[in-house]
Amino acid sequence: MVPVLDRITNYRNQKGWTEYQLATKSGLTQSTISSWYRKDLVPSIPSLEKICNAFGITLSQFFSENEEPYVLTGTQRQLLEASTALTEEQQLALIEFIKTL
Repeated sequence: MVPVLDRITNYRNQKGWTEYQLATKSGLTQSTISSWYRKDLVPSIPSLEKICNAFGITLSQFFSENEEPYVLTGTQRQLLEASTALTEEQQLALIEFIKTL
């Protein structure tokens, strides 16, 4: 089982965010987030979705145990979103072009 509160803390630390900053970015209250830690509670799925949105990840990525959590920068996210409009052949060409830079 994924230690949910530990995972939230890891993502928060990667971003350099306090609990207050996470609350602000997720739309949750700081008291809600603090209570999870004080009472060792697992957040509800809707709350986790808000947390994941703040981190810029999906719930699937949050619960993935196969690799280290990775948070995309804004620029990386833009590149990824822009590349989805390309064909597979164009995506491969773009990868090769990026390697030459």
